[in-house]
Amino acid sequence: MGKVYIVGAGPGDIDLITVKGLKCIQQADVILYDRLINKELLQEAKPSAELIYCGKLPKYHALIQETIHHFLVKYAKQGKVVTRLKGGDPFVFGRGAEEAEVLAEQGIPFEIVPGITSGIAAPAYAGIPVTHRDYSSSFAIVTGHMKAGSKDNVDWKSLASGIDTLAIYMGVGNLGYICEQLLSHGKESSTPVALVHWGTTNEQQTVTGTLSTIVDIVTTSQISNPSMIIVGEVVNLRDKIKWFEPKVDELKMKEAYV
Repeated sequence: MGKVYIVGAGPGDIDLITVKGLKCIQQADVILYDRLINKELLQEAKPSAELIYCGKLPKYHALIQETIHHFLVKYAKQGKVVTRLKGGDPFVFGRGAEEAEVLAEQGIPFEIVPGITSGIAAPAYAGIPVTHRDYSSSFAIVTGHMKAGSKDNVDWKSLASGIDTLAIYMGVGNLGYICEQLLSHGKESSTPVALVHWGTTNEQQTVTGTLSTIVDIVTTSQISNPSMIIVGEVVNLRDKIKWFEPKVDELKMKEAYV
C-alpha cells in the first residue's frame, strides 16, 4: 500500500508553498494537480514522476471528481506515493475532504498538508488586511458559487449584519447577486469592495468600488475568474499599504527597457 498526500500549493506565488508541501512534490511517484497551481512547482518533481492534470474550469472539468478519486485509490494501491496538489488550501473550497473520505473508506493512508488560502493571501498582496484593530474584528470565508441544482444556503443576513470582512471565493459570475443579497440584508451601499484577480502572481490586478458600484467597475475592467472578492472597511487601507502591484509594475518597466 502506498500513501496519498493532499497538499495545498498556496495561492500562486511559488514561494508561498510550505516546506512540507514542497517535499511532497519532490518525493511523489504520481502528482495529480489542479488548474490554479503554479506550474513551476511541477519542475520540483522527480523525472520519473507521472503528472496528471485534473484542472477545472467553470462549466468544464478535465476530470470529473469521481475519476480523480479513482486515480488516487488506484495508484496508492499500487504502492506509490501520490501527491494531490491543489491551489490554496485543500480544505477551503478545495474538495480535499471529499477525497480524504474516499481514501479513509478504502483504508488508504493519507495526510493533509495545509496551504495558504487565497482569501487571506490575495487581499494581503493587494494591501488589504482581513482584520484590523480599528476596522475589523471578524472575518468570514464564503463561497460565491453554489452547487449545481441546489438552493442558496448562504446566511446572507448574518454575513451582512454580523461580520466585518467577507472574503468571497468563486463569485465573479454571481457578483450582482452577491451585492444584491448583502444590500437587501442591511449592508450599506457605500461599503467598500475589492476584487483581486490572479492574486499573488505577476498578473495580479485589483479594482475597488462599493456595493453599489462594483458590478459596473468589474464589467468595465473585464475582471474575470480567478478573482477574490473582499467586502468591508478594510478595503480602504489599500491606498495606504498596497505594496505588491507597484513592485510588479516597476519590474515590468525595467524589463521593457532591457
